[in-house]
Amino acid sequence: MKSQETIHVAIAETSLIIRGGLAVALKRLPELNVQTVEITSKEGILHCMEAHQPDILIINPLFEGWFDAEDFKAQYPHSEMKLVSLISTVVDANQLKGYDESINLFDDIDSLEHKIASLMNVDNEEDNDQNSLSQREKEIVGCIVKGMTNKEIAEKLFISVHTVITHRRNITRKLQIHSAAGLTIYAIVNKLVELNEVKLNE
Repeated sequence: MKSQETIHVAIAETSLIIRGGLAVALKRLPELNVQTVEITSKEGILHCMEAHQPDILIINPLFEGWFDAEDFKAQYPHSEMKLVSLISTVVDANQLKGYDESINLFDDIDSLEHKIASLMNVDNEEDNDQNSLSQREKEIVGCIVKGMTNKEIAEKLFISVHTVITHRRNITRKLQIHSAAGLTIYAIVNKLVELNEVKLNE
């Protein structure tokens, strides 16, 4: 699907703060258009499935006792809906069988967007062009050629070091550039940095 297409997400969680907070975060994803519906009971899930099946159902595995993902999927064998566990407490890994993905309270905005986009096979406008980078990836390229460390980049962009590393891996895959010099030339040619901002040698 295209990034501008609406992704319908249902959130099943009894905690108002967790449920509402996740709904706000999903609506703020910069590259995706997400519409949410909040569910507070198992009856609400059934109503949601009958009325308008969401693209993704995010649910606490401990929702109203215990939510059996495999049993739920068996009830809707023809559904293409993705099922995502919402981890807010310690959960036995065996309880996560049948889920397509997991979201936890410590996921940052980039991690959340990546998981939703991957589940929905979202193509950004230029994704057919392997050389296209997202706005965040371009920012990171600029930081790299200025000689910033992963930790410095994470602090500057308010993301985790793990997310920076993931972005760097994606940048290398997209551009097929494996050297600092090559990345620097790319950044200058594409006007991501000015020549005087480049750190030439470590």
